[in-house]
Amino acid sequence: MKIASHSDITEAVQPLLSPECEHSAEDRGAPNGSISGAVFNISTTMIGAGIMSVPATMKVLGLVPGFLVILLVALVTNVTVEFMLRYTSSGKSTTYAGMMGESFGSVGSLAVKICVLITNFGILIIYLIILGDVLCGNESNGITHLGVLQEWFGINWWTSRAFTLLIVALFIMLPLVMLRRVDSLRYTSAISILLALVFLAICSSMAFSALLSGKTQSLRMVPDFSLVTVLDLFTTIPVFVTGFGFHVNVHPIRAEIGKVTHMGKAVKISLVICVVVYFAIGFFAYLLFGDSIMPDVLVNFDQNSNTHVGRLLNDIVRISYALHLALVFPIMNYSLRINIDELIFSNKNKPPLALDTPRFVSLTLSLLVLTYLVAVAIPNIWYFFQFLGSTTVVCTSFIFPAAIVLRDMHGISKTKDRVIAISVIVFAVGTSGIAIWTNLNPGDG
Repeated sequence: MKIASHSDITEAVQPLLSPECEHSAEDRGAPNGSISGAVFNISTTMIGAGIMSVPATMKVLGLVPGFLVILLVALVTNVTVEFMLRYTSSGKSTTYAGMMGESFGSVGSLAVKICVLITNFGILIIYLIILGDVLCGNESNGITHLGVLQEWFGINWWTSRAFTLLIVALFIMLPLVMLRRVDSLRYTSAISILLALVFLAICSSMAFSALLSGKTQSLRMVPDFSLVTVLDLFTTIPVFVTGFGFHVNVHPIRAEIGKVTHMGKAVKISLVICVVVYFAIGFFAYLLFGDSIMPDVLVNFDQNSNTHVGRLLNDIVRISYALHLALVFPIMNYSLRINIDELIFSNKNKPPLALDTPRFVSLTLSLLVLTYLVAVAIPNIWYFFQFLGSTTVVCTSFIFPAAIVLRDMHGISKTKDRVIAISVIVFAVGTSGIAIWTNLNPGDG
């Protein structure tokens, strides 16, 4: 759809609108999102659950290759987002699925919707599962790990996973997912980033303390091939692809920021922030825990300390991370809701989702309830999470934007663009294929 507008800037649309719907600009209001709000929302999307897996990648890659891989994925992310912004501006579509539909028809549009559905719904479930683990504990290999609430108040029905997650869903997540504009989440996104920085500050202070007392671990600059194989290195890339994969939120955020140039600036600022945060967390956590670091570094903080200060820091780390995920949840839910609405309610006679209160409320509540029920019923889906970065996320982040450039329905791609697009697809398919094969055949490496 194209908005009836009085200036070029108002070609951006409300993110919840279906591309087929046409309403006057007065009914929707002009875009008024800020660059800072876009930076907060983009950064929050990228600094999600993936930050807890970054330190383990440093153990595999070593610090120097680890930083280079983070930088490489960030650069590819910037290129593919730029592709999306250019083709959105040249076309009539205002959603990711619509943009793919312009190039590849209904099959392309459906592919995006399915990938977003699998990715975002899976990540939302994982967020709730991690929240349950942090607050209520879990059981792994016959060993029970107590959550923060159980350590404080003992094991009771009101510290159980089902009840605690219900309270979190009702009083934290529900009010946030009911917001109809993504820019309205900029303040919670800023708090979410602040909480991630709290984790980084505590981790770095503990690392410096250990360094002064001579208790830090030796750092590995390059991979130790006596411990890992070349193929093992490729299993780290999907972790960063998942972390930097905010592409499904490009259109909702762009729609409210107004100018495409502002969106490009917000993306670059966000990528710089995330590169710094990712490497800093990986460096300090690796310095602190060394080769004993776990795939989820939060487990390393879930240790009984001999000092009150140590126990307090462990609790602060876990609680700040739990709150961080709770505030990331509505951003991921936003793009999921858009795509489900597009998938189910594609009738041209339907009003925009933001203006259709019964449809908006029923869809929002259904998603939250379903996510809660699955997270309580299936408390461990880490294997599913491992494959997201190798399959659906790599499609929406790298393969689909590059394919749009190669298809070039608007005739705007140059030879340089096509070469870059081919390189991106080869990189994405190659690394993901090797990562999947290595995960399926761990003994063959």
